[in-house]
Amino acid sequence: MNGDERMARQRYSNLDPNAKTKTWKEVRRWQKERKGKVKDLSFRIGQSEHKQQELLKNNQGEVTITWIGHATFLLQVGGMTIVTDPVWATRMGFSPRLEEPGLSIEEIPPVDVILLSHAHYDHLHVGSLKKLRGTPYVLVPEGLGSKVRKLGFSTVYELPWWGSQTIGQLEFHFVPAQHWTRRTLTDTNTSLWGGWIVKRSAVLEGEQHPPAIYFAGDSGYFEGFREIGAKFPGIGYALMPIGAYEPEWFMGMQHVSPEEAVQAFLDVGAQQFIPMHYGAFRLADDTPKEALDRLLADWQRRGLDPSLLRLLKHGETLIAE
Repeated sequence: MNGDERMARQRYSNLDPNAKTKTWKEVRRWQKERKGKVKDLSFRIGQSEHKQQELLKNNQGEVTITWIGHATFLLQVGGMTIVTDPVWATRMGFSPRLEEPGLSIEEIPPVDVILLSHAHYDHLHVGSLKKLRGTPYVLVPEGLGSKVRKLGFSTVYELPWWGSQTIGQLEFHFVPAQHWTRRTLTDTNTSLWGGWIVKRSAVLEGEQHPPAIYFAGDSGYFEGFREIGAKFPGIGYALMPIGAYEPEWFMGMQHVSPEEAVQAFLDVGAQQFIPMHYGAFRLADDTPKEALDRLLADWQRRGLDPSLLRLLKHGETLIAE
């Protein structure tokens, strides 16, 4: 029996033993409850008016963060092109995508590294993975390696929480999240879930150390955010989810509310907050506008510097300072 087969039998759990997946009874309660809700889905985050495909194609030195949509980012650090949770799907289940991806797969450069946070369909889309150009390293949570290798990827690293992998000049650290995963009726929590820290492993003498990037994946609020901040001081950018939180009695274990996302940002001690996981797919009862309004209201309530909140349009590229 190989390592993949042994791990396939393991069922993973959250750091908080009370953070468990919902029962089918609770799922039915939510489905009944949501039938009585009327929501306005007309609001759109919008597409960037100044997309920078040429910069992304030729970039060798700048640290860039480009939001494709949902949890999909194109990151460029240390001359490497990295894609998080690549999902260019036009629909999720029976629901069509609310807005087109910011850049098409054909518009992005060949990919050096793919980071997967967990196996849910809105974070791991097989069709998108197969279409990415390049010969990428694929970094996945423990238990997910076998599935990804079967898609034809030859260099796949499986990491446990707090595990790390160095590729070139970059370190990739897999950090805890509070979530769960399932793709079929029988594989609940047979692979892990988490977020990623991307940082340079070494710099030349006299060279300024580029900011680390924290991609949070999917998570409910938990004490682990403080531990991540303690282990990785000086995070430059936190890519934090703010959507799919309503109803909070059902979603709270697995998805932070906008207010909890702000607290998580403060817990990890990041310098700037980039919201994600809203605006592309309707996964819960909240709308993109509700998520954004609550985020902005809490930011103002706490008296935080508005310049630290970076609201990206789809396809917008932020060049790190």
